[in-house]
Amino acid sequence: MKTDNSGFKEEKESFFTKLAENEMYRKIVIVVGLVGIALILLSGLLKNDHTEAKTVSSPTEISAEQYAAQLETKLTEIVTRIQGAGSAKVLVTLERGTQYVYATEEKKSNKTTQDKSDGTTTKNEANDNTETTYILVKDADGAQRALAVTEVQPIIKGVVVVCDGGDDPTVQQNVISAVTTALDISSVRVCVIKAK
Repeated sequence: MKTDNSGFKEEKESFFTKLAENEMYRKIVIVVGLVGIALILLSGLLKNDHTEAKTVSSPTEISAEQYAAQLETKLTEIVTRIQGAGSAKVLVTLERGTQYVYATEEKKSNKTTQDKSDGTTTKNEANDNTETTYILVKDADGAQRALAVTEVQPIIKGVVVVCDGGDDPTVQQNVISAVTTALDISSVRVCVIKAK
């Protein structure tokens, strides 16, 4: 068995020796090595391009106006499907926009001082300090932003529905029921009117 290993070792050495001695083989090995390095660098660049594309395509925050417009579109689709309502236009008004609650860290410190003279206390003073700071996180691009804990959706102030069948009490009740159920608001906040 020792003779087999040494024979293989000699073949290996002779193969590498032939490669090292032949100038054409050395050039081929160098070119293959450079192509391999270029492919590694290229794959690194392609990975960065894909991650940036994913970052750009992530969902974005919507404004209060966009939120109201989305609700109006969805409610219009629902109302037009109610029997007798006909074509409809919907207006949604908001009390306030989207609010974010951010993670905070509080540091409290209490400091008490006493002035004593001749064994009797003459003055007591207490200082309570509270310092609140927002917890910051770094984005993928290195920018710092506050860590949002929750997102509070806008509060709906009222909904106006103008539809062809708005003068029919049955249609009015069906539209009011659909809107109040969809938005979880009271019927006092919904107005249904006949279109001209």
